[in-house]
Amino acid sequence: MATHGQLYIVATPIGNLNDITHRAIEVLQNVAIIAAEDTRHSARLLQHYAIDTRMIALHEHNEVQKKSWLIEQLQSGLDIALISDAGTPLISDPGYPLVNACRDAGLRVTPIPGACAVITALCASGLPTDAFQFLGFLPVKHQARENAFKAVQGSACTSIFYEAPRRIKDTLLHINEVLEADRQLVIAKELTKSFEQFFKGTAQQAVAWLEEEAQREKGEFVLLLAPAKKQEGDLPAEAVQLMQALLAELPAKKAAAIVAEHYHLKKNDLYKYSLSLK
Repeated sequence: MATHGQLYIVATPIGNLNDITHRAIEVLQNVAIIAAEDTRHSARLLQHYAIDTRMIALHEHNEVQKKSWLIEQLQSGLDIALISDAGTPLISDPGYPLVNACRDAGLRVTPIPGACAVITALCASGLPTDAFQFLGFLPVKHQARENAFKAVQGSACTSIFYEAPRRIKDTLLHINEVLEADRQLVIAKELTKSFEQFFKGTAQQAVAWLEEEAQREKGEFVLLLAPAKKQEGDLPAEAVQLMQALLAELPAKKAAAIVAEHYHLKKNDLYKYSLSLK
């Protein structure tokens, strides 16, 4: 019986070339093919570690067409590694159509964990880490960006975005218009590189910080927004979501009792909330 190959999702460094695991190097050395977002960019990493595995390009413009050929190679028994320009593939990078097709075809997909800009920024940000949401790159169009900020206006968790250097200042000015003036945020810039920097403050303070040095507007940015401040008597967003779901199936008092016990809240506050929905 023929043995199928497997697809490895290999995380690569986001800046510092030393941030790669021994396992990742071993996989990249031993697979038959490396599917890379940009072969010229990835060639520097492979040369650094003396890896001469064959590379092919797999990016947003060709991944739908290329996935069938890659599936055929896997089914013929070849192992393939998927890498992006930096960090963990598929996190705001190409690869989803291929991984999804592999799952549908019953092929093995093995993650090789490592660097990821989202987690790297979050763990050193000083913002809450118990709950967070990653929302990818912010939209380019003004109205779409405004809608994105309005969507996290009352968020009970840390919200994380990627942003391009040419738009970072306008984005901060936009945040200052849409969100409350004292909302805390963190800019994580050039992570793991020589000029890595973190800034924590309000959007207005962040703009002033950027304007102090022209160099600060260059590089790669992760933008993190703190959760909205809880007002006295406010219910946590996750409790509200559960309450709304239960109200579709249960009487208000029963739903309130379940949510109150789960989140250690006052049952009466939840019951009052359910009445406000009518």
